Amino acid sequence: MKIRSLVTVAGLALAVALAGCTGGSLRMFSSEYGSMRDAGYRLPSIPISKVPRQYHRQIVRYDTKEKPGTIIVDTSEKHLYFVMPEGKAMRYGIGVGREGFEWSGVARIAAKREWPVWTPPPAMIKRQPELAKYAKGMPPGLNNALGARALYLHNRSGDTGYRLHGTPEWASIGRAMSSGCIRLINQDIIDLYDRAEVGAKVIVK
Repeated sequence: MKIRSLVTVAGLALAVALAGCTGGSLRMFSSEYGSMRDAGYRLPSIPISKVPRQYHRQIVRYDTKEKPGTIIVDTSEKHLYFVMPEGKAMRYGIGVGREGFEWSGVARIAAKREWPVWTPPPAMIKRQPELAKYAKGMPPGLNNALGARALYLHNRSGDTGYRLHGTPEWASIGRAMSSGCIRLINQDIIDLYDRAEVGAKVIVK
């Protein structure tokens, strides 16, 4: 019985160790979703207990050959990774494009904007005529579709039309609901914005 117990304990220890090497959380930031003031706006607190823990901001172990500062978007797992030194990454929960609006590829951050103006593209206005009132731009604010921050993605052909951006719709995190852009909780996009540099590589897969 003692031998079996030792084997069981050893097995559990090994499982925990392996979990740590394959993405186990090293630090959670579940307390970072409270109300905050930013550029004259008061962001409301997020009922983070209603968001699955896997989508809370956290530092995880992450094995990649990409250099620190690279952003890797895993659309199937609904996670965005900001690569850090020493085999770590800051991981954020995301919302992704709904069926028919998915995309993948490599881009660069061409620009960063705080409290950006959102201008729906003509194709979106055609699908949703009620957005025509924003054809010249939706002013910044708590209800703006791009949220508190936006990172604009370009590739060799120019502007992809896709953004990494905030959203007031926290319940959409972990779901496929957007028109292709990658959305984060506003508190998370502010954190990512402060880390990411213009020119950084973005891989969407």
